[in-house]
Amino acid sequence: MPFSITDTALMQRALELARATLGVASPNPQVGCVLAKDNVIVGEGAHRYDLRDHAEVVALKQAGDDARGATAYVTLEPCSHHGRTGPCATALLEAGVTRVVAATLDPNPLVAGRGMAILQNGGVEAEHGLLQAEARAMNDAFARHILTGMPLVTLKSALSVDSMLAPLPVQRSANAPFWLTGTAAREEVHRFRHASDAILSGIGTVLADDPLMTDRSNLQRRRRLMRVVLDTKCRLPLTSRLVESANEDLIVFCARSASNDRQRALRQRGVVVETMPVLTPAQRGTGYGDNARTQIDLRAVLKRLGEMDLLSVLLESGPGLNGAFLAAGLVDKVVLFFSETELGEDAVPFAT
Repeated sequence: MPFSITDTALMQRALELARATLGVASPNPQVGCVLAKDNVIVGEGAHRYDLRDHAEVVALKQAGDDARGATAYVTLEPCSHHGRTGPCATALLEAGVTRVVAATLDPNPLVAGRGMAILQNGGVEAEHGLLQAEARAMNDAFARHILTGMPLVTLKSALSVDSMLAPLPVQRSANAPFWLTGTAAREEVHRFRHASDAILSGIGTVLADDPLMTDRSNLQRRRRLMRVVLDTKCRLPLTSRLVESANEDLIVFCARSASNDRQRALRQRGVVVETMPVLTPAQRGTGYGDNARTQIDLRAVLKRLGEMDLLSVLLESGPGLNGAFLAAGLVDKVVLFFSETELGEDAVPFAT
């Protein structure tokens, strides 16, 4: 059956509720729900991880007895399994909801369609597909993680008008960032950081810029942005701003051959240090970091971050690591900010 103008308007409201949970729903998906009776909203809600209740349950509690005979508009198929909470499909059935419109099915192929089947078997009219593209885009990181066990990777970079990354090191100040873009672009970058669970860079960029790699958007988030550095030889300076501000929110991945003393010194300062396998000669492609002959296995790094329930990673790095991620096919999205500055053909390229 085609969806009505009212259906669309109410689903748009559900999507609005879901969007407002950015930063407070992960590692669960962002979900909004609206309950309407005779085209009047009687309850609405969204999922915030720390408050446990799923969006449907929040809306049902608000609606009370008015949920009976209502239509539920939910941005993601109601769950059909027991996790931290009971199945939302069953909760909707027990509340007497007579129709459910889901924007999209659950991306997990082991779950997809089961929530809708529970509703249909219980006599509820259950449909999906309304504003599906918008709903899926909102939870693309959740889908990536549930399907692969790895986070979604967004490569972000600021480039000159001639597509260069930065001047040569001899042409810039040491241990300080070089800004190609202005205040507005940097504010947008922090919004990207706010939408991410982790930010990842390479030791080369860290040594050159001495960055903090923090979320300074001033927007609410339920857990700290994890800062990740790929540092094959464990060279991260103990006096760097990253280490000085570390509080179990800084992860350094190094090769198993890295100095045990260096690893121990970083751990004593609140840094999480983990060793990773390196690629064999047959596996190596583009080099990065401090030694092109020793490359940390990027897929293993992403698998480990996925095991930590980190759904989304923002890659902010130099040409070697950009090239390595691209060559390995591990970049899901690319966000580029271009300035009007021209750096010339001898400048640092975007990727190598």
